[in-house]
Amino acid sequence: MDVIALFKHLIERKSETPDDGGILDFVEGYLDGYTAVRIDVAEVKNLFIYKRFGEGEHLCFAGHVDVVPAGEGWETDPYTAVEKEGKIYGRGAQDMKAGVSAFLQAVKETEAFRGTLSLLLTSDEEGPAKHGTVELLKWLQTEGMLPDACIVAEPTCEERFGDAIKVGRRGSINGVIEKRGKQGHAAYPEKAKNPIHKVAQVLHHMAGVNLDEGDEYFSPSQFVVTDIRAGMEVTNVTPGKLKMMFNVRNSTKTAKEDIEAFVHRYFKEMDYTLSLDQSAKPFVTDANTHIVRTIDAAIASVTGLKPKHSTAGGTSDARFIAEYGIDVIEFGVRNDTIHAPNECTTPEQVRGLCDVFKQVIATY
Repeated sequence: MDVIALFKHLIERKSETPDDGGILDFVEGYLDGYTAVRIDVAEVKNLFIYKRFGEGEHLCFAGHVDVVPAGEGWETDPYTAVEKEGKIYGRGAQDMKAGVSAFLQAVKETEAFRGTLSLLLTSDEEGPAKHGTVELLKWLQTEGMLPDACIVAEPTCEERFGDAIKVGRRGSINGVIEKRGKQGHAAYPEKAKNPIHKVAQVLHHMAGVNLDEGDEYFSPSQFVVTDIRAGMEVTNVTPGKLKMMFNVRNSTKTAKEDIEAFVHRYFKEMDYTLSLDQSAKPFVTDANTHIVRTIDAAIASVTGLKPKHSTAGGTSDARFIAEYGIDVIEFGVRNDTIHAPNECTTPEQVRGLCDVFKQVIATY
């Protein structure tokens, strides 16, 4: 089976979160001579599969086999790999069965390596992400088998295949402010404490404000207001409480404590509560690390492009890997149709990705 046949095979395995569509059993059978460890939790399927070739470093390829629901608006069957007009269509084509196919085939064809090669796969990335990669990492730490470096094959390229890798990701902090007031009649504002009026006085100091200046890796961390609600949708009653929700995609320069201080600066004279939840922590892998230099060179060799180093976009399982001190980067095909109807990629990108991964293995 070549990488395109493998890619089509994976697309046709319906694996909507948290179902793996039987892909992990298939991978176990596909990689002869590798040791497989299954750590399934509830409905989530997880596989760590590895082979020790020598005494060198441990290089891991990580990814997810689950996909988001297909939804409506497809011109083809989302679970049939349809090739037409130079593209292959199917749910997960970009996110991320192209990446999984590419590194699975690259590892399959590897006959020699300086250290340990492994794959870390889960069916719980597009969902809550509570029982997937995090569980495998706990086991690896307990067994003393954490990799030295990891490539997550998320789709990263923007305009051309090979133009971008992710060397980090912003964090994500969600916040809820509740400002308490005193409900009253709109005709007697002096007898009430209108929280809308109070918050309106400070909102322009907060909404859309950058909390840091960013740096060479990260754009500034911005305070983004996502929802404000109060009252009973009537015109003659002032509300007794206002709720404001916000999100900060934070760089390494802004932490939860900084956001608490920022809110308190403007709400300190008010009766309010603040709750913060950090769903992802920011991280960055230095450009001089072995894995970044290796994949930069491999991409340049295969595509002729020098990839930019980006931290843009949402979150991925790379955030969990980075917390263990592992050098982690992301590289995959273009991401212009991810999660959309008629998701697709080209055979050339899938082959090119496999070639990049083969070269990384050969030169790491």
